[in-house]
Amino acid sequence: MTTRRRFTLTQYLIEQRRRFPGASGDFNSLVLEVALACKAIARSVALGELGNVLSHFGEDEVSTAVNIQGEEQKRLDVISNAYFTEMTEWSGNLAGMASEEMDHPYQIPAPHPRGNYLLVFDPLDGSSNLDVNVTVGSIFSILRAPQDVIDSGRDVVESDFFQPGAQQMAAGYALYGPSTMLVLTVGNGVAGFTLDPNLGQFMLTHPNIQVPPDTQEFAINASNSRFWEPPVKRYVDECLAGKTGPRGKDFNMRWIASMVAEAHRILMRGGVFMYPRDTKDPSKPGRLRLLYEANPVGFIIEQAGGRASTGREPVLGVQPTALHQRIGLVFGSKNEVERIERYHREPVAYKDDNPLFSERSLFRD
Repeated sequence: MTTRRRFTLTQYLIEQRRRFPGASGDFNSLVLEVALACKAIARSVALGELGNVLSHFGEDEVSTAVNIQGEEQKRLDVISNAYFTEMTEWSGNLAGMASEEMDHPYQIPAPHPRGNYLLVFDPLDGSSNLDVNVTVGSIFSILRAPQDVIDSGRDVVESDFFQPGAQQMAAGYALYGPSTMLVLTVGNGVAGFTLDPNLGQFMLTHPNIQVPPDTQEFAINASNSRFWEPPVKRYVDECLAGKTGPRGKDFNMRWIASMVAEAHRILMRGGVFMYPRDTKDPSKPGRLRLLYEANPVGFIIEQAGGRASTGREPVLGVQPTALHQRIGLVFGSKNEVERIERYHREPVAYKDDNPLFSERSLFRD
């Protein structure tokens, strides 16, 4: 009896590298270091309360309990950030890093050599779900360092990371759920790997992932409906109207509050995710971080045949202007995202008079 041979992550990367005969191997090495950090985080997540990593910092602890985003940190946020930095800083592949959990760019410390790449990451996405044992993950992006950084070896500055998402060399996420998965694109489609705990290896289990162009599922935080812009209200109302509405079919609504989990569901079976710009806080053009969340997830989705947008323009074309810049994000099945973009372009002639949303509805103020 023969069994199907599965590629390891290392073997997959070697196959991808063969497209570039002159490649040094540093890029592959960096991806494998990131994968190692994800394995370490997966172990900590799996231990849960047994590992004493799920709680917030106490008042008597010297470590900060609030990150640059103004969000309360859990121990595992800080531990996960340390796994990423400590497992990637030493090999000479990186010129610098940036993390959602750090105020400023992370410099590669002496005596470690510096390399040609920048690593951008959200070490633990969805950590507010840890105490209820809901799937969380890590998101990462690899950029080419500016040439003057490579030539001079100087410290990186914030502007070195201000590269549109279309310039990413790789992006991926790790999913810490019933099984640990690594989903990766190196600009040649999207592949999914499942961690084999017996071998300690990520094995290729989902080659050539494709997002279906049509869907009957959408994900949005409905508690913010009173702040939505008219195009988003129109889209959601039409979905909820079901078969008797203008869409002529029923939709299901999902909301996990873990972007990695939302993205993974869409990659596996289609759907559309919306965290759009709204009027809740006019000073913020969105909730999600462009560099740490929107760009890497957008790159993965588009490499899988889906679409990622701000609602008004492709997210991968947005020029970053700040390290922790926020942005509105819509991604998923191509036809649905394009419909939402079309609604944003059309004149505001939509009246919110759907009977499902009468004055007594939960979706009204």
